[in-house]
Formats: sequence, C-alpha cells, structure tokens
Amino acid sequence: MVDIAVQKEQKAELHSKLWEMANNLRGNMEAYEFKNYILGLIFYRYLSERTENYMKELLKDDGISYAEAWQDEEYREGLKEESIDYLGYVIEPKYLFSHVIKLIETGEFDVEYMEKIINSISESTQGHDSQEDFEGLWEDMDLRSSKLGKEVSHRSKLIAKILNTINTIDFHLENMELDVLGDAYEYLIGMFAQTAGKKGGEFYTPVNMSKLVAKLATAGLSEARTVSDCACGSGGLLLQVGKYIKVGQYYGQELTSTTYNLARMNMLLHGIPYNNFEITNCDTLEDERYEDRKYTVQVANPPYSTNWSANSKFLDDERFSAYGKLAPKSTADFAFVQHMIYHMDSDGRIAVLLPHGVLFRGNAEETIRKYIVKDLNYLDAVIGLPANCFQGTSIPVCCLVLKRERNGNSDNICFIDASKYYTQGKAQNSISQEDIDRIVNAYTERKDIEKFCHIATMEEIEENDYNLNIPRYVDTFEPEPEVEIEVIEETLEVKETAAEPEVIEETVEVEENTSEPEVAEETVEVEESAIEPEVIEETLVVEETATEPEVEETEETIAVEETTEPEVTEEIVASEDQAEQEIEIEEEIDEELPEE
Repeated sequence: MVDIAVQKEQKAELHSKLWEMANNLRGNMEAYEFKNYILGLIFYRYLSERTENYMKELLKDDGISYAEAWQDEEYREGLKEESIDYLGYVIEPKYLFSHVIKLIETGEFDVEYMEKIINSISESTQGHDSQEDFEGLWEDMDLRSSKLGKEVSHRSKLIAKILNTINTIDFHLENMELDVLGDAYEYLIGMFAQTAGKKGGEFYTPVNMSKLVAKLATAGLSEARTVSDCACGSGGLLLQVGKYIKVGQYYGQELTSTTYNLARMNMLLHGIPYNNFEITNCDTLEDERYEDRKYTVQVANPPYSTNWSANSKFLDDERFSAYGKLAPKSTADFAFVQHMIYHMDSDGRIAVLLPHGVLFRGNAEETIRKYIVKDLNYLDAVIGLPANCFQGTSIPVCCLVLKRERNGNSDNICFIDASKYYTQGKAQNSISQEDIDRIVNAYTERKDIEKFCHIATMEEIEENDYNLNIPRYVDTFEPEPEVEIEVIEETLEVKETAAEPEVIEETVEVEENTSEPEVAEETVEVEESAIEPEVIEETLVVEETATEPEVEETEETIAVEETTEPEVTEEIVASEDQAEQEIEIEEEIDEELPEE
C-alpha cells in the first residue's frame, strides 16, 4: 500500500527541486523554450532506467551484467530483439544515463556525445512498429543552439549540469504503484505553461480541469475500447481518462510539432506501452486521416474560436455535410464538435471544453446547434465553468457532454452553472476536488438544485429557440438584502426613550449658537444623500412626534426646519425615482447580457 502522506511529501519535495533546477539552469532562455531540454533529458533518463531494470530482470538467471552480455555477439542480438519487442527501443550500455554520469564525473563528457545517444535511440526503432512513436522525439532539443552557449565547451558544461541535477532526483521507478516521474512531468509541463502565457494554453489543460472532463466523459463506464483527443496537446486529457477506466487504445491528434513530441514522451513516461497509443502530427479539421475510425470516448480542449478555412469543399465532407452549414471561418468551435460527433462509436460519448459563444451565437452556428440538439438529440449536458481557469485566456468556458445513447434522458438536457465554484489564485483560478465532485454528482443524479442545476425539457429548449445560454435555465439571481422596517422602528424607539429632554434642549441651544447657516445646509444635504428615502421618512416622522414643546418653540430651529423640509421631500422623491430606474435597468441588463 502507498503511504499517502509520504507520497505527498515526496511530491512536494520533487516539485520544488525540479522548478528550482529549471530556473537556475535556463540562463538567457525563456522558460517555455528551456522546457525542451529539461523534459527531453528527464525522458532520456526514464528510457535509460527502464532499459537497466528490464535487462537486470532478463539476465538475473544468467549471472551476467548488461554490459558484459553486450560484449557477446549472440547475447547482444538477442537483447536487441527483446528490448525492441518489449520497450520499443534499444539503449546500448555505453549510452545509459548511469554511464553518462560517470563520464561527467571524470570530465570525459561533451554535448556531442549526448547527440550520439539521442541518434542511437531513434535509429534503433527504424523499421519497427515503434518507429512512429520515437521518430523526431528530441528534435526540439537543439544541442547545438547558441542559447546554450557559443562554444562546445560551454554547451557541454550546461548539459552536464542539467544531467547531474536530474541524477539527484529519485523518481522511484522501481515502485510501479507510484507514478512519481509521470506526476513530475505533468507538474513541469504545467509550470512551463504558466510562464509561457498564451503559448502555454496550446499544450496544457490544468490537471483538475482535465480530471473534471475525464470524469464527465467516463461516468458510468469501467472500460473503453478506444479513447481519442482530436486536439491532444501534451496528452494530459488522454492520460486522465486512463486513470478512471481501463483503456484499450489511445489516439491523439496534435497540430504543433513541439507539442506532438511532448505528448508522445508524456504517454511513454506514464507507462503507456508504445503499441497502445497512436499520436499523430496533423491538422484535425483540414487533414482528415481516419475517416472510418470510431471511438468509445472522446475528450478535447480545442483552441477556442480559432480560424479554419471553412472551404466549401467541406460541405461534401461526411463530418459536416448533414448540417447544411459550416462553422464560420473565424470560429472553428463547432467544426471540432462536428468532427468528434462523426467519429462517435455506436455507444460513444464526448466531453469537450468550448467558449460560451457556442451556446447562443446565431447564423451558421445556430443551425448546427439546432441540428445537434433537435435532429441528432446527442446533447446530454451543458456545464458552465469559472472564468480565468486556463492558460492564455481569462474567459469562462463551458463543457458539453454528448452521447449517442442517452439512457432514458432523450427528453431532457442537464444544465449546470458551476461558474461560482472555484479557488482563487494569484494569476489563475482553479477548481477543487470538491468542486469536481459537486459537478459530476449533479450531472449523474440529474435533479434540480436551486441556483446550480436544472433538468430542462426539450419543450423548454424549443421555447428558447435552441438557445442554450445557461442563465435561461439556471436562475442564479441574488436579490439585494431587504431592510426590515420593524428593526428600524425598534431602533428609533430606543433612541427616543434614551434621550432626556434636558439633553435635547441643551443640544439645540448649542447648535443654534455655534452653527453657521451654510454648515446647517451642508449637513442636511449629506444626511439626505447618505440615508435611504424610507429611513429619511421614518426619521422625519419620529422627529416631529418626539421633539419636546420647548424645542418646537425655538424660533431659529423652526426657521431652519421650514427651509430644509421641502428640499428633503424633493430629494426623497428623486431618490425613489432613481432607485426604481436603476432596478429597471439592472433587470434589463440581466435579461439581455447573456445573449451578447
């Protein structure tokens, strides 16, 4: 059994070391650029230690080391074959991470030797099933870059420093229960994404948001034949699905080559065998490569409102033809949804993150949305999420859940407003495990929850012209707190009984002698603006009834009251009119704002 407390402590220590290392070593390079070196070399260590552990197990009955066995030609060929079949690659003893550390200690290492290692690993996969998974994996780790140093000696020194630092970290690869290395990799990807700004959003979906999407997509499932992400980034969403259900085969598509390499590394680092995943470097919308492939589960966080060609040729593409309209050139959101719907298996389901605009935008998007809801009847849930939870954008997003088999829910759609459930951070908000559970439970139980969840009938959807904007279905309006008249009256009564007549008289006399007319007028104006109309009215009534005769007979006081009372009355009327107008305006804004 894994000690959770120990695991957390190890995780925190590891994270601290890794990020300190990244910051101390990157020099003049931007963090998001330096990630290619840090992550690439960590990945190399992982492959190396996997080789050592596998060879130790393979040769334990032979009483011979991996280095010794490699010297024997017969042994060597057998070990190569075994390594390719099981690991998908071969690392010679002289290219192992542990040997490189020895070379660094003796001063025999240089960056050109590291290049030989990388080339050797890649070449070992040529002509084998693993070739596509390893080809070009390190192409973004440019060991000849001047950013590492102008001279070979400078570059060698920096790479050696990184390797030495990585060597000090215990990734617990011998303990299969712990995914320390995989977790560390995810942590670094997330930290590099934070420093990369908008670029970070291209390759990273925050862990807890990935958990939410994965749990929504797999609700009620224990296994899936195939899982896909058509905009997979670094592969985090795919891996999260694998944590909740048993997955037969993983598929991913990624446009950016750097991120594509990162995704493949990430899959291998999390222990997914090379023959159990297929990540492709391609344009999902423009370059359809898998027309006949269907998936059990699909998850995605595609780029929000990105451009695409919207070429008229796609009207004949089976992914889009049934809708009669293409997603706009400037907002490809629905094009991704259409692509995913086309690839749904007969029991398929989808969970996809999108900007709120897909819920209510008109024209072509309205046509597509209506077709999905009315004609296909695949939309199962619409979930509104908090703002500022993603790299590169502060906008709130929503999660759409779609199913081919609606399991008795074909006459309704679940709407959830989770926009207020988040943990505020310095630069970015996040959702907690508690928030995730609240959302998933509401989705699976499908019961109305005040100000949070509403199960809308298809009649309601139709009445709203298939506008799916969440405030139309989940009322989260919070009225202003009302002032209790009884409380005001009680307070005033207390004040009346507590004040002695003699004190009132003395106060009036002092005010008469010391107050200039201008000051009195200013005081009245301040009081009029600061007190609510209802309170002013109550106060005036009380003052009239509570004032002692002696006070009323004071001529100057009477004169002041006579000149100020009309102004107070006018101010009350104006305040009331203004308040009513403001309420009317607020109500109009509340009704109209969501549709903008």
